Amino acid sequence: MSMAAVKTAFDEAAQTYNRARRQLIPCFDDFYGTALALIPHQPEAHFRVLDLGAGTGLLSLLVAKKFAKARITLMDISQEMLGKARERFAGMAERLEFVAGDYADGFEGQFEVIISALSIHHLTDARKIKLFKNIYDALPDGGIFINAEQILGPTPHIEQVYQETWLRQARALGVSDADLNAALKRMKADRMAPLDSQLSWLQQAGFISVHCWHQNHRFVVFSGQKNEGGKDLPL
Repeated sequence: MSMAAVKTAFDEAAQTYNRARRQLIPCFDDFYGTALALIPHQPEAHFRVLDLGAGTGLLSLLVAKKFAKARITLMDISQEMLGKARERFAGMAERLEFVAGDYADGFEGQFEVIISALSIHHLTDARKIKLFKNIYDALPDGGIFINAEQILGPTPHIEQVYQETWLRQARALGVSDADLNAALKRMKADRMAPLDSQLSWLQQAGFISVHCWHQNHRFVVFSGQKNEGGKDLPL
């Protein structure tokens, strides 16, 4: 599926996308909580954040609530999803920038923290590799990239276990047939890659302290730091 088709799929999903997040991400609290905990700054610190594939702003809102002086740029290919994000951030407009565009084609600016959640898996492997280098270049020394993502199982059997476990967990949490079917339709755009491959690509891009901090079957949180000189990771 092309990125234009991905845009269309998420434009169409924007109005109902938030409804079943906790059912469709069975490890929701640990997943997002780990990503948030990896940001190596004090709550009152001033720093810049770029959220790639920000969607409706779920992860950015968590960052904004914890770090009251952080300035956050939300970038997404879907104008409709960013419209829902704007609704989340009522009263915080002075701290935010919304950018509509395909981050795989590049982005501007320097940021101490670059985050992403459940987005980069829509890129081909070649574009993931290019993106990781672009992210590295957009960070200052000590800057960090944090990716809360879904991965491909390293073998067909493990991938099958991942998929069957996710379906079982989502249904146990009460996801509706409509929301599950919508998610399965969107997943046709997925281009997931194994975890080990992605950690290796980060290292090839120049990142250090590359590590996976959380995994629940296909849901993972991993990070990489640019050079020394930044704050120590909190975990």
